[in-house]
Amino acid sequence: MREKMGTLRRTHMCGNLRPSHIGEEVVLMGWVQRERNLGSLIFLDLRDTTGICQIVFDSTVSEEIFKKAEKVRSEYVLAVKGLVRKRESINKDIPTGEVEVLAGELKILDQAETPPIYIKDDDNVSEDMRLKYRYLDLRKPSMQNNLKMRHRAAKVVRDFLDENNFIEVETPMLTKTTPEGARDYLVPSRVNPGHFYALPQSPQLMKQLLMVAGMDRYYQIVKCFRDEDLRANRQPEFTQIDIEMSFVDVEDVLEINEKMLYRLFKELKGIEIELPIKRMTYKEAMERFGVDKPDLRFGFELVDITEVVKNSKFKVFSGTVEAGGQVRGINVKGYGDKFSRKDISNLEDYVKTFGAKGLAWIKISEEGITSPIAKFLSEEEINGILEKMEAEKGDLLLFVADKLKVVYDSLGNLRNEVARRLDIIDNSKLELVWITEFPLFEYDEDEGRYVAKHHPFTHPVDEDIELLDTEPEKVRAKAYDIVINGDEIGGGSIRINNPELQERMFKALGFSKEEAWDKFGFLLEAFKYGTPPHGGIAYGFDRLVMLLTGSFNIRDVIAFPKTQSATCLLTGAPSKVDENQLKEVHIKLDLEN
Repeated sequence: MREKMGTLRRTHMCGNLRPSHIGEEVVLMGWVQRERNLGSLIFLDLRDTTGICQIVFDSTVSEEIFKKAEKVRSEYVLAVKGLVRKRESINKDIPTGEVEVLAGELKILDQAETPPIYIKDDDNVSEDMRLKYRYLDLRKPSMQNNLKMRHRAAKVVRDFLDENNFIEVETPMLTKTTPEGARDYLVPSRVNPGHFYALPQSPQLMKQLLMVAGMDRYYQIVKCFRDEDLRANRQPEFTQIDIEMSFVDVEDVLEINEKMLYRLFKELKGIEIELPIKRMTYKEAMERFGVDKPDLRFGFELVDITEVVKNSKFKVFSGTVEAGGQVRGINVKGYGDKFSRKDISNLEDYVKTFGAKGLAWIKISEEGITSPIAKFLSEEEINGILEKMEAEKGDLLLFVADKLKVVYDSLGNLRNEVARRLDIIDNSKLELVWITEFPLFEYDEDEGRYVAKHHPFTHPVDEDIELLDTEPEKVRAKAYDIVINGDEIGGGSIRINNPELQERMFKALGFSKEEAWDKFGFLLEAFKYGTPPHGGIAYGFDRLVMLLTGSFNIRDVIAFPKTQSATCLLTGAPSKVDENQLKEVHIKLDLEN
């Protein structure tokens, strides 16, 4: 049985009723969370986006309405008209727990089959089921609260940027494919056979052209696309807060972004972050933490013991140093007794996933030192290690010996993994840090050339420009990332604003002049006509909302996300298309090669 609303019009939301409404006649509409039939009384919890209100059907008030209520089941859609009254048994767990509505009129707006998942936060259903029935999953209070936080975050950002003279400009979704980055999603052109658009990985070039156009301050909350191998908290389509400013240098960009972050956390979480936000160069971050997005909520910093062990009889150490590598370690201070030999063996397996050949260790206890490598070390070397590592009783020292990149990757990630396994990370704490002065280039061994660390439009640090042609590996970038609790939330740079320097950059990346103009000629051409110094930043909006909501899964803050294999379980995308559609865009499939 389905009924029309007729003359009923919703007067209040379910979660907004309070004792001040007692005695009022109200009309509520929503879904049935649960029903309880006590014989002469039926209780229904009616739910909408604001919360739950208890509805009471009394057989002595209206037998007709009571019989209709008996047919109601979970997730039926109802309209209820009735009188607000005080509840006999107060429920302190919900905001509406002091009141209920005595129904005088009931309309069943739609019926519902038994849902394949429970509409409650602690349903313990698999993520695949949640994504397949996402429209049901989104009925849960936690999911709705996440999307409301997302909305509020976007509004705070827009309000702040509007107050600071930024204007929102939409840039194209169909654009030109460019090298130097992740793989593009390509879109075939029907009217230009054999030609393709690319979906934007970011609005980078367009926002730079807006600065050439004199827009001065631009922003956009925008969808971006990257066809890359996914990790747990990556999506093929994601949202950026994209910002660009003219006539600025690094300090100007960081200053206004610190104010925006302060506003966000103050308004949405009631947290006043300390300004100015601490800063750390890329070099310092790598030496202390092994990663360029350090989590500062705990210790276990990296320590270099290369000089101490370079002549050791332990060939894993001395041989590595002789080959140009390094030996570094972390001190799991005070937690040595938490790790058995089996636990340490598991940690060794963990670092091997980052290229390490093994994991050496020393445990210090009341009985002294326990270590499989101690017999290869002299007393002087052991004492040197303990002094360098500031080791005491109860500590566990973990070491990796290898090329510097492997040492950083292994220990940087091991540091985070150890903290997770010990469960010592305070998730209520916020630690923000700017990472600055990134390398402008990194060497890609597979391609045999330098590639841009960020992107090819990043301005070198002024005093390093002379090294572009001779020692590119030493050139620092005017680039910066904002890192919060070990996650890179945003990143940006000051951009190159003249064609000569931009062409030198392309040359350092291995592009011929012809290739550079073929790929980026429209940008180089624009630079001929007067380009202001400019720079900006882009935030991963999904990650930022995840942080604001306390979620650990990026899919929990996106309405309709993809799986880790870039599929949509709800719609079945991506899907095959028929031959006629392929012919229209001049494509023939060859799936065998």
